[in-house]
Amino acid sequence: MGNLSRRRFLVGNGAFLTLPFLPSLAKGRALPGPAKRFVMMYLPNGLVRRCFIPGEGERSSPGFKTVKGSERLREKADSTPSGMRPLELTSTMSPLSGHLENLTLLTGLDRPYKLGGDAHEQGASCYLSEVSPEEAADKKLRFLQGRTLDHVIGETLGLGAPMKTLEISCNGFTRGKESTKFDNISWYGVDQLAPSIKDPQALYDRLFLSDDARYSDHLSEVTSLVMADAKSLSRKLGRSDKDTLDELMTMIRDIETRMARLRKHVSEAGVARPTDEVLPRGEYIKLQCDLMISALRMGITNVSTMMIGPERWNAPMLYESVFKKPVVHHAMSHRQKGDGYAQLQKIDLFHMEKYEYLLSRMKNLKEADGSSMLDHSVVACGVGLGDGATHQYFDLPLILAGKAHSGMKGARQLQCPNGTPISNAWLSIARHLGLDLERFSNSTGTIPQLFS
Repeated sequence: MGNLSRRRFLVGNGAFLTLPFLPSLAKGRALPGPAKRFVMMYLPNGLVRRCFIPGEGERSSPGFKTVKGSERLREKADSTPSGMRPLELTSTMSPLSGHLENLTLLTGLDRPYKLGGDAHEQGASCYLSEVSPEEAADKKLRFLQGRTLDHVIGETLGLGAPMKTLEISCNGFTRGKESTKFDNISWYGVDQLAPSIKDPQALYDRLFLSDDARYSDHLSEVTSLVMADAKSLSRKLGRSDKDTLDELMTMIRDIETRMARLRKHVSEAGVARPTDEVLPRGEYIKLQCDLMISALRMGITNVSTMMIGPERWNAPMLYESVFKKPVVHHAMSHRQKGDGYAQLQKIDLFHMEKYEYLLSRMKNLKEADGSSMLDHSVVACGVGLGDGATHQYFDLPLILAGKAHSGMKGARQLQCPNGTPISNAWLSIARHLGLDLERFSNSTGTIPQLFS
């Protein structure tokens, strides 16, 4: 351990696992500060606004409109005054009650949009884009789709990490039903996809195995190697570090067990590799979350995006414990009249529960200085469509959790002035995380109240 860095690699037969920083191995050296991290969770097909956004409970359920038709909604001035107010947790946000002091809800944000393209397609692929409408016009681009925020942030937060960014998807379909622009929020540049990983086994391999380690029993072999090395290592550790190591090993073992359970579920469906999603979504999403958290915990990456489901993609998914049979999320978003919205809200609640799961896991993981992983992170959750029925690309909500060292207060709702670009939020987050940026996409400035 003569040349100790922030991370230690356990290597065997081409496999590696990265351990978190363990202070008792530092031998008197100054402890490095916890890493800053950025996570973006994207929700597809909009939200039931009346159940999600404070103050909109009396709104009527919208009917289906084209994007151009939804422009008429924008012509009606929003009567909600801008400013900061205490955060009221609506029925959809109720699963987040345990994190109230860590939450900021931004409302009234506008996403750049170019008429002529599908709303869902642009909602996903252009959500985090650095391309402005002016740049798209100059370059004659069909969409405002190009390099995305995660890769901009990753150039700074990812320095020294094995992966600058990590892209994850919770779309369990193995056969494409739409173009890649409906199913990816992360891009290296114009038409340069940063492919997301949807299969938990493939994600495990990507994080913990080198390219040449492709043997059928690698899971047990890799874990056994790690556990053997960790047992030897534990004799050199203090009590707190032993707890950290035990926590990590338990996490890896738990992930292995849950992957085996998912493989069993697929095999029982009667196919070697399913062409349609047959996985129970809750278990699947939580497993992907835990794999992402493992990567953050071990310093493999400090920046990750997770697309919790694909835009549009008219195919049934199994929301276990919510509906008895698989349902089509996109189709339900266009059936909000009457009590249809109440059925759709169940999916929104389901997604909020998974966001809460991510926050709780990050909150319970301790850093070397005793703080939590969440304390040093910005964990965002947002949508590219303000409402799934109207396809509106304006007046979007965005949830932010964590503190990223200092400055970001919680339990607040910030209603932005009409027309505030969502890129102002992206610029604010990037600068708060240490980037020296003057502009992002069509930003007109930062949102000073966000980190004051």
